[in-house]
Amino acid sequence: MNVEIIKAEMKREEDRSFIGRTVFTLENHNSPYEITFFSKRGSEWDYSLSFAGEPGSEEQFLETDSLLENDDDVYNLLLDAALDTQELTEEAEEE
Repeated sequence: MNVEIIKAEMKREEDRSFIGRTVFTLENHNSPYEITFFSKRGSEWDYSLSFAGEPGSEEQFLETDSLLENDDDVYNLLLDAALDTQELTEEAEEE
């Protein structure tokens, strides 16, 4: 299944935890999704899936949630997109 990443971001909070999100679309799905990531240390991640904008098909939403639970490649692609933006942000702050 083709995944298109629309935008991603990751921030480090004052308590050193991470919070990020990736907005994406899936092939043959009508609505974009947003996955929000949270980690206290940057190693074990919790996530929450929602529609990005207007709600869409509940059936497609459940299919997407199942995909994230069962396909590590898709999950890691979305998480890596957010992590990549955080690394760039930290480098810019160091300059």
